[in-house]
Amino acid sequence: MATTHDSLTVPLPLEQYARGFDDLFRTHIQRRRFREYVAGLLLPRDRNKTLTALVGAEPIVQAQTAPVQQVQYFLSEAEWEAEAMTSRQIALLRAEPLTAPHAAGAPVIDETGVRKDGTPTAHGPRPTSGLRIWAPSARRRMASWR
Repeated sequence: MATTHDSLTVPLPLEQYARGFDDLFRTHIQRRRFREYVAGLLLPRDRNKTLTALVGAEPIVQAQTAPVQQVQYFLSEAEWEAEAMTSRQIALLRAEPLTAPHAAGAPVIDETGVRKDGTPTAHGPRPTSGLRIWAPSARRRMASWR
């Protein structure tokens, strides 16, 4: 259960999602950094999601500030199990009817970093929505879910 130390101003859906991972972290600071990291990934930014962008800092000028360094430490030095996080994420996706694989296919999460709106980029494929739901050929790619 979340304590007052865990509270961070994040939208309720994000807080509910993050609580599903709380037992994987040893300290309330790790739980807080996880929320900051996920919020940074979800917030719209006008540039790539570098560490400075994740926390809303200016590149170069604010790269050494505490918020940037705290998320950097969480991602690279703090003790938490990446495999346990991945397993939990997959379990949560499978538990949700909208993202669970079924007979007609499975969701494919695109993590390429290529923009999916606007016109095609010179180095990337034709723009898509970023999440192709129920692609029948995706069953082969989702073998790790089974």
